[in-house]
Amino acid sequence: MERLLEKTLFASRWVMAPFYLGLAVALILLLVKFAQELFHTIPIVFSMSESDLVLSILALIDLSLAGNLLLLVIFSGYENFVSKIDTGDHQDRPGWMGKIDYSGMKLKLVASIVAISAIQLLRAFMNIGQMSHADLAWLVGIHMTFVVSGVLLALMDRLTESSEGHKKTGDKKTGANKTGD
Repeated sequence: MERLLEKTLFASRWVMAPFYLGLAVALILLLVKFAQELFHTIPIVFSMSESDLVLSILALIDLSLAGNLLLLVIFSGYENFVSKIDTGDHQDRPGWMGKIDYSGMKLKLVASIVAISAIQLLRAFMNIGQMSHADLAWLVGIHMTFVVSGVLLALMDRLTESSEGHKKTGDKKTGANKTGD
């Protein structure tokens, strides 16, 4: 009975596969918005002001970062929680693929969110005349919340790694570490 339960629980990881397929569809939807923004900008590039062009480019960068974030979650999530992706020795396999654990994925996710937030903040500063001080304050506050959260998450991971490393150097019989502490 226990073996059947364990097999069933282990097989339940495949329930996550449709989530990653859905995220792949979302990546396609993001591509549609990217193309829409690009094709909207191309015909009017010569009549645009410099700041409008920069804003349009920032929108493209923002969409690109969101796409990178989706791809990271799709690949890392699938490999960490469902199954390894067998690409053989394909020359285009990203170097990070298969090497990012859950902790690394969280940090990259937060870093991407901070970058996206920074671009949104930069876009707001480019339109500073059209934004209220309260709206700008909210954007800065939200961005700083993401930054502080990212730093705290990285600190927690570092502390966890440090404590795990301390345990690994300990004496197996007594639990004391090699430095005699």
